Order: sequence, then structure tokens, then C-alpha cells
Amino acid sequence: MAAMSWKRKILDAQASGLMYLGIDLGTSAIKIVLVDDAQRVVASRSRSLTVSSPRPGHCEQDPAQWIEATFATLDGLKADHARELAEVEGIGLSGQMHGATLLDSNLVPLRPCILWNDGRSFAECAELEQRWPTLRTTTGNKAMPGFTAPKLLWVARHEPEIFAATKLVLQPKAYLRLVLTGEAIEDVSDASGSLWLDVVSRDWSDEGLAATFLSRRQMPRLVEGCAPSARLRSEMAQRWGMTRRPMIAGGAGDNPAGAVGIGAVNRGAAFISLGTSGALLVPTETIAANPERVVHIFCHAVPDRWIQAGAILSAASCLAWIGRLLGTSEAELLAPLGLRPKAPSPVSFLPYLSGERTPHDDPEVRGMLDGLSHATDRDAIVQSVLEGVAFALADCRDALADTGLVIAEADVIGGGSRSRFWLSVLANVLNIPVHRFADGETGAAFGAARLGRLAVTGEAIDAVCTAPQRVETFEPEPALAQAYAERLPEWRRLYRPRR
Repeated sequence: MAAMSWKRKILDAQASGLMYLGIDLGTSAIKIVLVDDAQRVVASRSRSLTVSSPRPGHCEQDPAQWIEATFATLDGLKADHARELAEVEGIGLSGQMHGATLLDSNLVPLRPCILWNDGRSFAECAELEQRWPTLRTTTGNKAMPGFTAPKLLWVARHEPEIFAATKLVLQPKAYLRLVLTGEAIEDVSDASGSLWLDVVSRDWSDEGLAATFLSRRQMPRLVEGCAPSARLRSEMAQRWGMTRRPMIAGGAGDNPAGAVGIGAVNRGAAFISLGTSGALLVPTETIAANPERVVHIFCHAVPDRWIQAGAILSAASCLAWIGRLLGTSEAELLAPLGLRPKAPSPVSFLPYLSGERTPHDDPEVRGMLDGLSHATDRDAIVQSVLEGVAFALADCRDALADTGLVIAEADVIGGGSRSRFWLSVLANVLNIPVHRFADGETGAAFGAARLGRLAVTGEAIDAVCTAPQRVETFEPEPALAQAYAERLPEWRRLYRPRR
């Protein structure tokens, strides 16, 4: 009967032209895609967000921004696609991971959200590992400032009145869900980025919560990413002209959602995320932790799967930085470079603008341009920025290899995937083929829409989470790959710990 039930839902959806929304709460923008039952993107919209840095190494965001941007984007979508929006049956959420959104007893934020790239809680990481000796075996990760748990220790020490008033701790997309549904719910992929989750049991660790003076009472309820969580509030469904109250899926952190969007749900489907931050990620059916080399373990957005990842804190944001510095757009920076590099740039760039995770776990290290001369031109600097990010991903590749994961090829998603030159650099630095999709920059939002569909229909995961067609493959060139292999040790020697 259960099988017939979801099959009937599929047939009903196909007959009535039901739609699905994917909402991706990123660091730099809210992105929303509207997807039909044939998995075609009918419309997409985005709205920019801003980040504040009240002190060096501090990165925060006002949660009110997320709500305003989401509502404005959906209002715009209704203006242009009211008929399609009316047929939305399921909604999926994806979001930036690790942020600490602290709410009072009235569910009002007590302070700006402390973001994933905030480095203030380094001392608290050491304290947390002392207070919780089994942290690494339970979470599969090392305590680092990016995670949520150390941030709460920092708040307890430096803002005790706010900590005392904290009744609920949510990560960004869970706060968005709270506003949309009135329910405090989190999916296990995002929860595993908090450093409070037992990644094997996929449940909160009471020991970990106690180590940060918290309990389950201050945590959201957990669900799998493709499972139903709660329905959209009736007044919001009416605002956007929806004929029914859509079900909102558990959803996922941005990278697990991106994996769902490109069908990377089974073992070995490696991919690179080139967004504001960057990562090299591999879905697995088992856990092979390597916290000493800062390899992350996260629950996947689908049951009985995990993701192992090397993560870098600055990727496409490095290109945005050099654009701001030189007073021009990213497109104008990239255009003169052509389609492929002829040789490595004579300039070297360390992309540690916000510190670094894999493999250094160093929130205090900063970026560097090395090898400048009177002959250095803009193109050499821009190329070095792209190469620096690629070299950092080579560090991630080698850290993953220490766990036994050998990567033979990789798909690329995120805004950086639009640059053919950058993908050619990646192919040659990593010495593997890399593949591009037509709409790779919307991968997380599209993956969220797929999760929204699964929560409604109960379809088989592999039937929905298929891989989109690759539109281009970038193969390494032997001579160029060798030149980058010789440059990589020199690049690595530039790193100097600041502590």
C-alpha cells in the first residue's frame, strides 16, 4: 500500500503539473529556483546579502536580511510566474553551514549570526576538545572555529548575558524554516556541521551539548534531508498565491544540497564546489575520518550516506576580492585570460583571506601575493588568484587521499564553474578531468528543490537524484600538468603559521 501511495502521488503530480521550489540561503545571496515535475528549471531569482566584520576575523550577518531577501525574491517570482508558483507542492531549503543564530524565549535573534568563516573562537576549540575527549570519534571532525559549537563557548565567555538568554540555537536555514513554518527543525547534514551531532547515529550528542553548557531543549528536532519537516504557514502560502500549503523538506547544508543537485548521492561521485568558499567532496557509504588533516565528515542529505570533504574558506570570493581591489568586474578580469593557461603564472597567491581549514586549521593565517615585479601585469595576478585556489584544492585532494579516497575525475558546481579558464587550471593542477554543467551555479538550490519533491512523493532517491548532462569536459595537458606539479611544492612553502 505504501508503494502504491507514492506512485499515485507521482501520477497525480504529473497530471496536475505540480511544481517544486528550492531556496538556497547562501552567504552572498539568496537563490531560488522553481522546478517542474520533469525537473526543468522554470524560473530562478536571486537577491544579494551583505556580511559585516565588526572586528578583524569576525564575520556576521543579520538574520533579518535572510527573511527580507527570501520574501522579496518570492514576491518577485509571484509577479512573473504566478501560475507556476500557485502549483508548488514541495519546498526544499539549503543553506550556508555552521552559523550560530541565537534566539530568546520569544524566538527573536539575540545578536547577529556568527558565520562559518568567523575565526574568533580558536581558543574555545582547544577548550572544547579538553571538555569533550571523544569529540573527534563522535563527530568525525576536529574542533575548528568555523563550526557552531565553539562559537557558543565564545559567546558564553564574552557575552554571558546573551548566552544566558539563549533558548534556541539554530543554523541559518533552520531559522528561515522557523519563520516559514513556525517549527524548529534541522536536517542531519546541516546539523553535522554544528559539531554537536553523532554522525554515526545521526542524532544529537548529549555529551557534546553538555560540553557547551547546552541541552536538547535548545536544539531543533532532527529529520533526514529528503523527509517531510513541516508545512508552510497558511498566511505565507496565501501571500504567494499557492493553492495549497506546501510541505517543506528537511533540506541540506549547501554542499550536500549541491551534491543532490548533480546526482552525487552514491559512493565515489566526487565534485568541487567553487562558491564563496570552496570544497572537494566525495559521497561515501562508510566513515573514514581524518580529523588530523582537517578532513570533514558530514551526514549526506539522503539516509545512510555521508560526505567526506576538504574545505577551503575562500574560493570565488578571492576573485571578487581582486575585482574590488582593481575596481573592475570579475567578467572583465577573466576575459583577457582566454580559455586555457599557457603556463603557470610567475606570481603565486595564497587564498587565505579568511584563514584556512583543510589542511591547516589556521584561522589567523592570511593571504599573500608572492613574486611581484615591475613586469607583473594584471593578467598575471588574476591568473595567480585562480591558481592559488586550485592549489588549495590540491591540498584537499591529498588530505582525502590519506583516508583512501582516490579521485579520478570531478564535476564542478558553484559560481566559479562559469569560468572555462578556471576549470582548465583545475584540471591541470589536480591532473584529472573536470566536468561542467549548463547550470552548475544553481546546484544547491536545484538540489533543495529535489529534496522538496522527495518529501512529497516518496520516490526512490536514485530515480530523482540523477546526474544532469555534462556540457563540457576539461582534460589535463601533460606538459602543463607537470609544470603545475613542479610549482605546487613551491606554493606550499609560502604558508607560514601565525601561531
